[in-house]
Amino acid sequence: MILEFLYKGLILGFSVAAPVGPIGILCINRTINKNFAAGFVSGLGAATADLIYGLIAGLGLTAISTFLINQKLWIQLIGLVFLFYIGIKTIMKKETEIEFNSDTDKGLLKDYLSTLFLTVTNPMTILFFIAVFAGLGLSKTVNGFYSVIQLILGVFIGSGIWWLFLSGLTNKLKTNITKRVLRRVDLVSGILIMFFGLLILIDLIKNIK
Repeated sequence: MILEFLYKGLILGFSVAAPVGPIGILCINRTINKNFAAGFVSGLGAATADLIYGLIAGLGLTAISTFLINQKLWIQLIGLVFLFYIGIKTIMKKETEIEFNSDTDKGLLKDYLSTLFLTVTNPMTILFFIAVFAGLGLSKTVNGFYSVIQLILGVFIGSGIWWLFLSGLTNKLKTNITKRVLRRVDLVSGILIMFFGLLILIDLIKNIK
């Protein structure tokens, strides 16, 4: 099948993006606090990071892959600090800052780059793609390069479809949300984001031992 790996990538990308993690929480929070665009581009930031790591793993850029894996501890530490920063910032948001913002252009690049950076600082992403490519045996297939490109592109599109769905659904459901509920959303979001940071910290401590 000509587009076999594209279809596989679509399913894989959607499945990987769907479980709720820090990116999902940020996507929901920004959609509620701002608008659909803010939530969607936040998801696309994560999808772009997957695309970058997928290319590195799939195209056999061994030197880069090895470096990222060897520096896993430090990269995770950076991600940990960033997660706690976002979590604390969300929890400590002032009362005057808690309001709906319908300006679709304000801060979109910042929203995109923050989730891109957050996903890049998760070395498990590249390990995931290395395992996927090894499992599918892409390097052994005819036109392996094109198969890799198809798979990675499929992952990006599949992930994008999920973020489109999540931000769109959240945007529809936020109609009746009051300012008081919005404050609670921020508190819960911040706590959950810091919880994921705590999980990374526990993993770091285990690795050090």
